[in-house]
Amino acid sequence: MALKRLFLITLLALTAVAQKRAITHEDVFLLKRTGDPAVSPNGKTLVFSLVEPDYDAAKQITDLWLVPADGSHPARRLTSTKAPESGVAWSPDSTRIAFVARRDGDENAQIYVLNMSGGEAQRVTNAPAGASNPQWRPDGQALLYESDFDPIATDRKARKWNARVYDTFPIRFWNAWLDEKKPHICVQELAPNAKPVDLLKGTKLADSPGFAGQFNPTGGGQSLDAIWAPDGKSIVFTAYVNRDETMTAETESHLFVVSTSGNEPRQLTERGQSFGNAKFSPKGDVLFALQQKNPVPGGRLYSISRLVRFSWPAAAKPQFLSAQWDRSVSAFSIAADGATLYLDAEDDGFDQLFSLPATGGQPKRLFDVKAGSYTGVKPVEGGLIARYQTSAQPPEIVRLNPERAMHAYLTMSNNDRLPQIETTEPVHFWFTAKNGKKVHNLLILPPFFDKEKRYPIVAFPHGGPNGMSKDAFSTRWNNHFLAAPGYVIIETNYTGSTGFGEKFADDIERDVLRGPANEILEAIDEAARRFPYIDKSRQAAIGASYGGYLMNWFNGHTNQFKCMVNHAGAINNESQYGANDGGLGRELRMGGPIWEKAGQWNDQSPIRYSAAFKTPMLITQGELDYRVPLNESMTTFKLLQRLKVPTRLVTFPDEGHWILKGENNRKHMEEVMGWLKKYL
Repeated sequence: MALKRLFLITLLALTAVAQKRAITHEDVFLLKRTGDPAVSPNGKTLVFSLVEPDYDAAKQITDLWLVPADGSHPARRLTSTKAPESGVAWSPDSTRIAFVARRDGDENAQIYVLNMSGGEAQRVTNAPAGASNPQWRPDGQALLYESDFDPIATDRKARKWNARVYDTFPIRFWNAWLDEKKPHICVQELAPNAKPVDLLKGTKLADSPGFAGQFNPTGGGQSLDAIWAPDGKSIVFTAYVNRDETMTAETESHLFVVSTSGNEPRQLTERGQSFGNAKFSPKGDVLFALQQKNPVPGGRLYSISRLVRFSWPAAAKPQFLSAQWDRSVSAFSIAADGATLYLDAEDDGFDQLFSLPATGGQPKRLFDVKAGSYTGVKPVEGGLIARYQTSAQPPEIVRLNPERAMHAYLTMSNNDRLPQIETTEPVHFWFTAKNGKKVHNLLILPPFFDKEKRYPIVAFPHGGPNGMSKDAFSTRWNNHFLAAPGYVIIETNYTGSTGFGEKFADDIERDVLRGPANEILEAIDEAARRFPYIDKSRQAAIGASYGGYLMNWFNGHTNQFKCMVNHAGAINNESQYGANDGGLGRELRMGGPIWEKAGQWNDQSPIRYSAAFKTPMLITQGELDYRVPLNESMTTFKLLQRLKVPTRLVTFPDEGHWILKGENNRKHMEEVMGWLKKYL
């Protein structure tokens, strides 16, 4: 009987292997997306949002799920409604959660409170402009939330004209035009009939022209990242103070404290740098935050994020906790006893996890990550959790075992689909470029890879330019999907990439295109030399944003690619400067004011080399993109048409910098894959 059972298991396993297939766009887009978990204060329970996508946005489901931190039970659904829920915050006694939802009867999203012992969620806000980022007061009897305040709301409804009027820059950001609305912080007592109190209304800070929160890049408003101070009598938040000086100075975000009894907010941090992501220690005697230095004209422009601490409530000058560490802290959490900090950081091509004494010192890796990426490390009862993903698997919540350099899954949201998909392990390699720099690269091999065959190679540099190619999942540009027809995808972490030190990332500022482009071309040569399965006679290149900028540069400097795909790529430094949402940063990068036309304004503007354009190019663009506006793609298309180079322009009227909507995303990828197939 045991032998028969073993045979059946083996047969099922072989059948599963035989039925494996290449990844499809439906796989990429419809895989469930597990959100960042909120950990209960007692460390025992996690609540997270789970998105179940659909090409029809009206059919997409986003509910809250619950899972014990020790993994003793599988995750279970906590809510089941038409409206999506997000922004979970636990009450101090771990008995209730607050979250954001827009349910029946709500004109805008509001805050709801759910008792974890049972019952229906109760709405606790009725903010006209909607509510977000709920945070419990330490006594559990009130919530703070953020909401937009519109100083001309009455006039806006009454006026008969339709125009936008601006006295300062910026006027739009990423995918949205800006208006007069400003983020405010409100406190809602949970007693019956209690009315919310707007803590920033009428303050000089909130009424100042330079006041702003952190903009959501997809056009979803601004955030002040507000948190309660330990005594529950004041609130700490992060705000920009000089957004109206975007064209003449570096904009800065600073930490402020405001009393719940009123009064003007007090700035805690000094000018000349930016701060954010504030968190209090469990004892309430220390405030931790992330700090970035301002660019130095003629010197360093890129800065890593450093971890600092302030004594509380004195909030004197910050102490740098990792001053000598040449890595940027992406996020951090605090151990229950307050003695240890846990950090996320990009490091040499991976998202790694670190620990650091709360008093400062040298960060120490929890373990050496050699596959996939870990982010969002948090302490729970008896251990640590994080989110883990690979280029072939969306993020899932895992419990870490640092001693054994492994993890156990607390969620497995895609086990119905992932086992069907054939993917290969990424190949990492380094080489020394002609400029002397050591450059990291990632190869994605096609499904059912056969080392005896020869495959076309497709260069796919990341955008940013301050970003990092790594073994992580993407729904927009999934590298396994790009490799599926039988291509080798090469992703090069060229100069300017993050995770390789502050200087390496900053070096691109004085050589914005030529140096990185040469490194990518050298990486292709090195890959072909090392790996015989690469067919160097069949090359293509794909790039988006800064990667698209590179595509235009390549087209003027090399004919080695059979074709290129250019999404939202700038072609003319001058015209992009004039129409995009950026400020002084572009001037600093180019080496001086535009009217001087010195530095990189002309020398490293792709349009100056357009006479040499010969490579067929697919150009794609969202028409609501204000970071790389539509005119850049139109100019590229127009030039290629003038030169009689095969080209195709595809624009999406209702998309911004990213093509996010289901059917648009599918059409976009159909165009990309069709273009590659035509030439490779």
